[in-house]
Parts: sequence; C-alpha cells; structure tokens
Amino acid sequence: LFRSLFPRLDNLSRHRKQDTMFAAKLISMIQSSSAAKGASGPSKQVLTAYSLFLGMMFTVYHFVANGEFSSILTIAVMFQCLACALLTISILTKGNVSGISARALQLEALSFTFRLSSTTWLNGYLPVDASGDFLFQAVDVCSLLLVLFMLYRVYVTDRRSYQQEQDSLPTHSVVLICILLAGLLHADMNNRPLFDTLWMAGLFIGVVSVLPQLWLNHQAGGVIDSCMSHYIAMLAVSRILSGIFMWYAREAITNEFWIEGVNHASHAILGAHALHLVFLADFGYNYVKAVANKGLNCQIEMHDASCFV
Repeated sequence: LFRSLFPRLDNLSRHRKQDTMFAAKLISMIQSSSAAKGASGPSKQVLTAYSLFLGMMFTVYHFVANGEFSSILTIAVMFQCLACALLTISILTKGNVSGISARALQLEALSFTFRLSSTTWLNGYLPVDASGDFLFQAVDVCSLLLVLFMLYRVYVTDRRSYQQEQDSLPTHSVVLICILLAGLLHADMNNRPLFDTLWMAGLFIGVVSVLPQLWLNHQAGGVIDSCMSHYIAMLAVSRILSGIFMWYAREAITNEFWIEGVNHASHAILGAHALHLVFLADFGYNYVKAVANKGLNCQIEMHDASCFV
C-alpha cells in the first residue's frame, strides 16, 4: 500500500548501527530511571514489557520490514498491543479491576474485530512491507485476546471490584454514529464497500474508545494510576505513528467522490487521528509533566500530578 509515495523516505532504512545504539540507550534510560527512583520506580513487569516491546519493534523495523516506511503502521499496532499488555499487568499485579472501564474495553474489542474483518484477508489497509503479510494481523489478534481477557476479569473473576456506577458513559449511540459515519465516509482501498466501512468504523470506534476510561477516572476522583496512565499514553503514541503514515499517504487514499476533487475519506481518516489527540490533550500534558518530574511510576491527576511514595 502507498509504496510509490515514499521513495524520498528510503533513507529511513540507513544507519542501523546508530538506531541500535539509540534503542539500547532508550532501554537503559528506562531501567536506570527505575533504579534512581528506588521503591517508587516502575515495577519489573512494566519495565520488562517496555524492554520486550521496544526490542521487538526494533527487530520488526530492521529485520522484517527492512526499514520500509510503511512499517510504521505495524509499529503503531505494536504500541497499541503494549498498551493492552500494560493494562493486563495492572490487573494481574493488583488482583482487581478498580479504575478500569469495561465500556472502554468493549469499544476496543469492537474496534479490533472490525479492523481484523478487513485486514485478515484484504490488502487495502495493510503496510506493503513484509510485516503486513502476517505480523500486523497477529499483533492485532494478540491485542484483541488481551482485551477479551480483561473483560473476563471485569465481568467474572473480579466483578466485585468493578466500578460499574462510575463507568456510566453511554456507548451504544456512539457505536451507531461511528458505523453510520463510516458508511458515509469510507474509502475504497479494498473495493468492497462493506469491509471498507468496517475498517473505517473500527478506526472511529478506536478513537472514541478512550472516552469511557477518561469518564470513569473523572467520576472516581480524577486520579489515574501508573499502569493506566501508560496504557492511555501508549494508545496516543500508536495514534500519532498511524497518523504520520496516513498524512504521507493521504494522496493515495481513494474513494468515490461526492464532490469532485474532495477526498472525504482522507479527511475523515486524518480528522479521526487528530480528534483522538484532542481528547487526550489534557491528559498528555499532565502525563509528560509527571513523568519528566517524578519518573515512570507517577499517578496523575487531570489538573495536577503527584507520585506514589
């Protein structure tokens, strides 16, 4: 997909030695941050997740995708999988699901399902490099399985700790609106209107899926714990990377024009990515401030940030 747009980006595949040193330094910085914070540093499980995923991303970019720019899409879904893994770690280490929105997880599961209905057998929205042959879809499947596991913990194993009264943001109407908009605004990269619509609906639902979680946090006092903050932050990183690719690929996104010369599908895709970041703007400010000042294990208040002691 969109390979012809990126000959000017071939230089991104060079300088592997420098990239290797950067990845090693990044992991080292995370680990040294933990040591410097002592007891207040992030858990070993969180550090392991970050190190493992960063290592896998480096491997995918250099040794699977051979430095192709389109692999940024695969890296984006890997960050999304990292987000799900961090939230799963939170549940397993705490032994309860307090602070976790089941409605947000339901929207995430629906988003993954809609996307996979297209990407598992159609090529329209896949990266053109080797990571799009299997790995891209496998990562989304892993993310979906993690979300389903968390939903099982919320509704079955740890139901008593689920904050159902605070998790009250309506979502049925939001899903319906997303599907209707997808039906109107979808591209035709698959040349199959149903599956083009499902992919676009998956994008739209994924964008709004963070809202029930932010609502629950607000209803419960506005405090976001460490793993939850990393979960939301990694979703934002995933959306940024996906948005970067879609920006460069915007001219290659095709649709049946309503108005001649106006690519409504491209505008809708880019607008959805931008809207997600708007939703997270306040959180993002407080997250960056907290991590910069206190390290990775900070809990965040939406208008303040303070660390666990």
